[in-house]
Amino acid sequence: MLDSTVVSRTQAVLDQLNAALEAGDVQAAASLFATDSYWRDLVAVSWNLKTVEGPAGVADMLGQQLAQTRPGNFQIQTGEDPAEEGGVTTAWITFETAAGRGWGLLRLKDDRIWTLLTALQELKGHEENRGTRRPMGAEHGASKHRSSWKERRETEAATLGYDTQPYTVIIGGGQGGIALGARLRQLGVPTIILDKHDRPGDQWRSRYKSLCLHDPIWYDHLPYIKFPDNWPVFTPKDKVGDWLEMYTKVMELNYWTRSTVEKASFDEASGTWSVEVNRDGEKLTLHPTQLVLATGMSGKANMPKFPGMDSFKGTIQHSSQHKGPDEWTGKKVVVIGSNNSAHDICAALWEAEADVTMVQRSSTHIVRSDSLMEIGLGALYSEQAVANGVTTEKADMIFASLPYKIMHEFQIPLYDKMRERDADFYAGLEKAGFKLDWGDDGSGLFMKYLRRGSGYYIDVGASQLIIDGEIKLVQGQVDHFEADAVVLKDGTSLPADLVVLATGFGSMNGWAADLISPEVADKVGKVWGLGSDTTKDPGPWEGEQRNMWKPTQQQNLWFHGGNLHQSRHYSLYLALQLKARMEGLDTPVYGLQEVHHLS
Repeated sequence: MLDSTVVSRTQAVLDQLNAALEAGDVQAAASLFATDSYWRDLVAVSWNLKTVEGPAGVADMLGQQLAQTRPGNFQIQTGEDPAEEGGVTTAWITFETAAGRGWGLLRLKDDRIWTLLTALQELKGHEENRGTRRPMGAEHGASKHRSSWKERRETEAATLGYDTQPYTVIIGGGQGGIALGARLRQLGVPTIILDKHDRPGDQWRSRYKSLCLHDPIWYDHLPYIKFPDNWPVFTPKDKVGDWLEMYTKVMELNYWTRSTVEKASFDEASGTWSVEVNRDGEKLTLHPTQLVLATGMSGKANMPKFPGMDSFKGTIQHSSQHKGPDEWTGKKVVVIGSNNSAHDICAALWEAEADVTMVQRSSTHIVRSDSLMEIGLGALYSEQAVANGVTTEKADMIFASLPYKIMHEFQIPLYDKMRERDADFYAGLEKAGFKLDWGDDGSGLFMKYLRRGSGYYIDVGASQLIIDGEIKLVQGQVDHFEADAVVLKDGTSLPADLVVLATGFGSMNGWAADLISPEVADKVGKVWGLGSDTTKDPGPWEGEQRNMWKPTQQQNLWFHGGNLHQSRHYSLYLALQLKARMEGLDTPVYGLQEVHHLS
């Protein structure tokens, strides 16, 4: 039964917030927030992705932004009644700003704001043509010499980049570039996506043949078109590739295949980029205003150099180059690394009757897939969640509403439960000599991913092979290669016909260094991580993902990527920022990220 008291108390707080904002009273607005509180804003107030903490942080943001962005009209979302549990009131809200409309999630403790998420959803006067605004498609009536849809698409494809320039160029046509391209298409932002492969989806097709998504289907939808109800829970890589290829066609994206960027440079005088492109042998220069690197958070391979590699008579591959196990039946294979790709590749090689050894260089966090599905994701991304009314869009907002500063506090109990549930499994791994960790603070996989993007494996079978000794396991660091072996620093020699370097990927700003310049890469700084001061995520605290989906220190340069969930969710906010700039809207950025780390 609806508690009318909860509704009235919630709306009373919103009314006070509206009154303070309308009056321009920053201190009155800030006083509505608890001492320990968080306002996470996605573009709406800050024209940035920004989390401020406590009344002082709120006052600082509003002091700089209120007069220009003018947030207000906070209301309980129609049809979504607030709920109270454990002394916390949670309410879905809507609001407006001078430029747009948004929605969000509010949490109250003792009638004070504990967490507030405000997320811009659309720009006034520049709404997407969807729902009641969807295009007619058919042009009823008659007129001479009119063009068909097909002819208009062909004309656009033939002229964009030649007779007319795109406003935005996206470098990288994987799920990130495609999701952002779809958002920009719906907003009327002329965009070209550049990708080196022969077909959309080849980024997935070209990987080792056993690769599947380890995230469940409810977590992986793209914008606008969800996977059908009979789609498998864990999508095989080639099926992902086919879906992406279909998506680019259905969403009418200007997607240039077999197109590599040779150089990009920014002209401050004109505020535009020169992007030198080799398009299937044709060289041309594009001049967009905005440049987005969607080259993949895990796109630039870390290829370590060890003494003796040149004299090794076998084959050395990075995991991203490994096509699969078929040609290695009966051969000796050494896989350097112990994260997701290493486990997947080892398991596939074992299935193909290869003699495979995994070299673990540092501890790894492992969580069983079914435990992650049930305990870690089930409440937000599952068939049961959908049945409970938690749509993908709602799940995204709930997840986004937990400030990164305290997210680990919510994650630790979940991973404690997994550790208890799968105690025998972990005991087996430790008995086999596998070094386990749960993150620096026990918060598990999601925080490791957000902080460093590495250091974990979602177990879909390889761990049991390690427990059973079917995949051989050794600990240590590589010292050098010999003609037919890898030698570790303790002197252990591992004979090998193939060595797979599952050594991970570097920061996305490595692509900025390669395609633009090392100076621009340093100007932008490290990409990814929260500044948590945990392993591979050095401080100071940032509060948001470094340089992702938001303005950077390099004018008109943006980074976009992450997993399918992040590509879907955050593509909206990046697209709105680009659209606003194209339309000449005032976009004063609050809290432009400082650069603390160059690599």
